[in-house]
Amino acid sequence: MLEAMESTRLEVKVKPNARRNALTLQEDGSWLAEITAPPVDGKANAALIALVAKHFGCPKRAVTVKSGAVSRRKVLLVAPHS
Repeated sequence: MLEAMESTRLEVKVKPNARRNALTLQEDGSWLAEITAPPVDGKANAALIALVAKHFGCPKRAVTVKSGAVSRRKVLLVAPHS
């Protein structure tokens, strides 16, 4: 659970059309997100936001894509919540 006063920045590599939904911390400090959704019409981004929110126990509205909306490498911001 994230409880910082500032937004937490996550560097994520997204693997769309995966067999499962999973979020894994990599050795370099970045995250690997395996998403079953296809990279079409924002479906993968929506699934990524839902996955990150579930993983960190926060509402989906607390997670935003800061950069890389159409790339496999993204930077996400997770806002603090109560």
